[in-house]
Amino acid sequence: MLTGSAPRPLAEGPVAVLGAGLMGHAIAAIFAAHGHRVTCLEPDGATRESLAERVDAVIAQLPEGASLRGSVAAVGDVDELDATTALVVEAAPENLDLKRQLLAAVAQCCPVAVIATNTSVYRVGDVAADVEDRARVVGTHWWNPPHLIPLVEVVQGPDTDPAVVYGVIELLYALGKTPVHVKRDTPGFIGNRLQHALWREAMALIDEGVCDARAVDLVVRNSIGLRLSEVGPIENADYVGLDLTRAIHEYVFPALSTAQRPLPVLEAAVAAGHLGAKSGRGFLEWPEGARAATSQRLTDRVKLLTALVHPSSSVE
Repeated sequence: MLTGSAPRPLAEGPVAVLGAGLMGHAIAAIFAAHGHRVTCLEPDGATRESLAERVDAVIAQLPEGASLRGSVAAVGDVDELDATTALVVEAAPENLDLKRQLLAAVAQCCPVAVIATNTSVYRVGDVAADVEDRARVVGTHWWNPPHLIPLVEVVQGPDTDPAVVYGVIELLYALGKTPVHVKRDTPGFIGNRLQHALWREAMALIDEGVCDARAVDLVVRNSIGLRLSEVGPIENADYVGLDLTRAIHEYVFPALSTAQRPLPVLEAAVAAGHLGAKSGRGFLEWPEGARAATSQRLTDRVKLLTALVHPSSSVE
């Protein structure tokens, strides 16, 4: 918990979500399900038109049920946002220039709002570079799918007022989320630094000919993947003994990848147009329907694990 600053009150007042796509519509639904009046800024007309249906689909999966206690509206221009907005959540595509422009514009239109960027990797300070009052800018990294995964990383930028961080954490608890305070504004924050360290080593094993792509996924899914939702890496290190952990590190660390650039096997795949599910082939083959099947499998597993780890947040 932060000390020395009272939380900035965010429980009431309008909420704006910048972007109504994959993340934005679900984040808007979560706020609406908890009684907030939400406005989504979305430039694409077709995405705006489908917003209500997609929000209803998310609401139906929440423990609160299918009734919308708040409201969600859509606008196409930043000038249409309510000047009294208390919280802005930026959920635009992961493009630094776009995010900077959006935050600068919304800071002018919503002069009293806390502005939260949902960037997954960029430093909050970089995203907020063009905002005059950077004390009210904070990172809130929601994980996909945001209505099912409890975690939200709350990232304190170099200029963020601690009262803003405290207020956002308090609000996220009220939404039934699990906020974690990221005290240093570092690329990738906590979760993505851990995730991409694993991905780098996974690709290094393929690049070095140790195994193929399927073997990597089989090993992870049938070993560490089974226990990570219950016992995290630090608890596990303590559990097996830090003396053993140190000995393993001494022997294994010199063999691990320290690549500072994307590995050759990844560069080659991208250069060949093998972009994964979106192109039909990546490290694996993705025939028609495979991506949807993976998405459903992931959703079902997240629901199951969330119900086990957080019984009070179980999804019917």
